[in-house]
Amino acid sequence: MPLLTQEEAKTLLKKVLSYSKADECEVNLSGSDVGNIRYALNSVSTSGGISEKMLVVSSAFGKKAGVATINEFDDASLEKVVRRSEELAKLAPENPEYMPLLGPQTYLESKTYVEATAAISPKTRADAVATSLEISKAGNLNAAGFYNNSTGFSAMMNSKGLFAYNTATSVAFNVTVRTPDGKGSGYASKGYNDVSKLDVAAATRIAAQKASASITAKAIEPGKYTVILEPAAVIVLLENMLYELDARNADEGRSFLSKPGGTTKLGDKLVDERINIYSDPQNADLPTATWAGDGRPQEKIAWIDKGVVKNLFYSRYWAQKKGVKATPQPDAVIMEGGSASLEELIKGTERGILVTRLWYIRSVDPQTLLFTGLTRDGTFYIENGKIAFPVKNFRFNESPVIMLNNLEALGKSERTVSGESGQGAMIPPLKIRDFTFTSLSDAV
Repeated sequence: MPLLTQEEAKTLLKKVLSYSKADECEVNLSGSDVGNIRYALNSVSTSGGISEKMLVVSSAFGKKAGVATINEFDDASLEKVVRRSEELAKLAPENPEYMPLLGPQTYLESKTYVEATAAISPKTRADAVATSLEISKAGNLNAAGFYNNSTGFSAMMNSKGLFAYNTATSVAFNVTVRTPDGKGSGYASKGYNDVSKLDVAAATRIAAQKASASITAKAIEPGKYTVILEPAAVIVLLENMLYELDARNADEGRSFLSKPGGTTKLGDKLVDERINIYSDPQNADLPTATWAGDGRPQEKIAWIDKGVVKNLFYSRYWAQKKGVKATPQPDAVIMEGGSASLEELIKGTERGILVTRLWYIRSVDPQTLLFTGLTRDGTFYIENGKIAFPVKNFRFNESPVIMLNNLEALGKSERTVSGESGQGAMIPPLKIRDFTFTSLSDAV
């Protein structure tokens, strides 16, 4: 499916709005081409692609709103979906928190589209997987992985004159490599806007090395340990903190950022002063769309600055109620790191545990952000600056807030992909003291 250009999208959206009889109308248009290839036990199992376009019409009469969607684009269908959204709006109860649509906005030009990624073909995917399989077979290992890429566009227009448009590309690869007896497992995951930055062979080699090295895992006593968390392990805990920076939840006492008396921890020092977390749609390594779903411009925002909670997410309604600027949730987050490599962090550790990945994360206490989960796919004991031996996996109980207060060292930030949300992020490996492992796990 060819992507609609900015002018083509604008022409279509103007036509849709011309049918509107509502007080306010907003139309969102999106389309994508997605391709993928999946393999397991060293054999490709599925390969395919999906092309789709969708139109979403939101109509409002006063504070009564209705939404209808369609994927047909002839004139009769376009008018039909507008009428349907209006019918639903008239049937809906009033929304006391309804906010009038935004007028025209100014957006920076996004950097999310890369032509080379858009040009990925089925052969490109097949060749990448063939490279991965060659490495696993050469090591007498079994590999299972997923390679997918997408090219898409999104556009919105409303009856107040707002228009926004963006194109984006992405490519992601993850692989789990195991020994034939199932006792050793390794994992790697990478994702980018630019396919030239993806090295499938290097990722597979890392997973293969961890699989081979983890066969003779030893059981050691659970407890508090110094750990080195690789970026794929850090992000699944960190995102559970970052995407809870909601101002309304904090103001209403439903958040780990709430304080007695109806106040919040905005402006308080929350974590180690070396922690700096921000979002920036123009970041060269992690570009994102320059506008949020409701049309607000995205901009560079510091969320945690030198350990202090600097900003919270504010919906337009809650911002108006509190008399502050509305701040949309970012598409992705960036955590500043240091200059040390993962190998240098290991070299500087007398005793500790290297954790490749955390998974099956579940909340234990939302008020303290305490989570539980398991290590997997390569967990190793460090002694005198070297990997000494593989260890059996653990269940952990830990809060990202406590974790970031027990920081010993930061590595160099790199782009990673969360296995939980699929969200991209720039995250460093972290060296943390007193990380709590509560029991052993038989999982590999």
